[in-house]
Amino acid sequence: MSEKKSYCCEMMENNTAFNCELHIDKYECPDTLIDYNPKSNYYSIIIHDGGTSGIEINFCPWCGTKL
Repeated sequence: MSEKKSYCCEMMENNTAFNCELHIDKYECPDTLIDYNPKSNYYSIIIHDGGTSGIEINFCPWCGTKL
């Protein structure tokens, strides 16, 4: 049984869990801002340059809570 992921704020939850109806790949959608990698347990801000790059973040961009 898996636990529900808890988020520091509503904005982080909305932006991490965002699913675009127009783009299958989150890296192609300009509205998808945050990626979470459960394997390494880190968050990143997606760099929309045509690839799957991101900048790892340690604090929430909205509320400042340590991630």
